[in-house]
Amino acid sequence: MRLLSPRKAAVVFMAFGMAYFLSALIRAVTATLAPTLVQEFSLQSRDLGLLAGGYFLGFALTQLPLGLWLDRLGPKRVELSFLMVAVVGCLAFALAQNFWSLLAARVLCGVGLSACLMAPLTGYRRWYAPEQQMRSNSWMLMVGSFGMVASTLPVQWLMPFVGWRGVFVLLGALVVMAMLAIAWQSPRWQSDIDSASLRTGVLDSYREVWRNPYFKKMAPLGFFSYGGMVAMQTLWAGPWMVKVGGYSAQQAATGLFGLNVAMLLAFWLWGWTNPWLTRKAYNAERLITWGMPLNFCLFTTLVFVGGSASTGTAALLTLVSVS
Repeated sequence: MRLLSPRKAAVVFMAFGMAYFLSALIRAVTATLAPTLVQEFSLQSRDLGLLAGGYFLGFALTQLPLGLWLDRLGPKRVELSFLMVAVVGCLAFALAQNFWSLLAARVLCGVGLSACLMAPLTGYRRWYAPEQQMRSNSWMLMVGSFGMVASTLPVQWLMPFVGWRGVFVLLGALVVMAMLAIAWQSPRWQSDIDSASLRTGVLDSYREVWRNPYFKKMAPLGFFSYGGMVAMQTLWAGPWMVKVGGYSAQQAATGLFGLNVAMLLAFWLWGWTNPWLTRKAYNAERLITWGMPLNFCLFTTLVFVGGSASTGTAALLTLVSVS
């Protein structure tokens, strides 16, 4: 495929970016809605954890075959198919009458939104020049941070007018708009997978990755460090502020807003500085070696300080974790 012109590249980025913005918003919005859902459905902490986990369960179920589908069918076809499931999940959540229907809807949302990052990243490796790819990847993550920011105070402000059910109806409608933008602007895809590769099966295609020593070394780090930060940000930070820190729902939404703005700024800065860091030989391993000790110190501080910990400490942890 030929590289896209700068104008076309920007338009394609915005089309896929809208979908990823909504993906991050829907993923994180349960932290803001937690006090309301607890009151309406009499939920316990374990229910909130399962509700957030349901999204990631649906998300995780598709990841292994997703890579093969993207290479074979292309970002446009795969993401549009998945986003249809996301629309159904948003509407099902808006209509839910009990915890189990909420959980089923969150699983559908997780499945439907699971291609929103990997689909554009798959396209960028063909559509963008190599020197543009690192920046576009970082800025795509920045767009996701915008979605997380939008899931906090903006959702809290919208609640008195449309209610939490109306929020999800609106989100479903916005996902449809993102689908139309992708269908209109996404370039056509020509598969580079031969028939022999397709016959190997999904698990066989990942065997080389799983056996790789570097992958085995880095996977636990990503799971516990970045995964722990995402779990805190998208679920436990909100209830922790209310139940441990004594915040009101409005104050908790403001605290989440600060956390997500910190992540947004981190990804924006990485997008600008990554090319310079690469030229100066500051590779990923070197940055991780410097950043992980600080990450562990901040996690330990949050554990021992408890309810007196400031939002700034959690925001700093977010900055270090995304690095």
